[in-house]
Amino acid sequence: MNEQGKAKRPGGRSARVRAAVHQAVTDLVSERGYGNFTVGEIAARAGVADTSLYRRWGNLQALLSDVLLTRLNAQAPMPDTGSLAGDLRTYAAIVAREVTGPDGLALVRLTIALSGEGQQGLQARDELLADRTRQLQAMLDRARDRGVDPPDALEVLDHLLAPIYMRVLFGAGPLTPDYLDGLVDRLLA
Repeated sequence: MNEQGKAKRPGGRSARVRAAVHQAVTDLVSERGYGNFTVGEIAARAGVADTSLYRRWGNLQALLSDVLLTRLNAQAPMPDTGSLAGDLRTYAAIVAREVTGPDGLALVRLTIALSGEGQQGLQARDELLADRTRQLQAMLDRARDRGVDPPDALEVLDHLLAPIYMRVLFGAGPLTPDYLDGLVDRLLA
């Protein structure tokens, strides 16, 4: 219940505003790059007052961190195919779709940009990495429970995710199924 004695409605106006603000941020990062827009421009594009953004997020870095963590974590669920190789192949395909999708590159660039933007940016980066590591560890623990000796989470980050992100950032080649399968094969070799 809020102060007026009314229950908050999940999916109500607050959720719609948050979704509109998140999309506005993602669109602006895609169009202009990080650091080339203001809270006022985000608010105008989302159709809300900039004071609403400051009240909810406090500052631009907190807003960008929220967008980044929400979007990336929602887009890459951990698969459970019954085998570690299957899980890794499926996960690699999910990540590849995520980073090559309409908002993917903008979100990757936002991650990198926020890392250099003070304590809140570093905190957002660390939270994202910790969350990805927890997700990967759950997959690896399942494999261990099935009697497989899996790589550790850092090896998965280094040998599977890092090459995917590098190819996208530098346009170093397409993320084909054969390429992704080769990353998994080398990781498990």
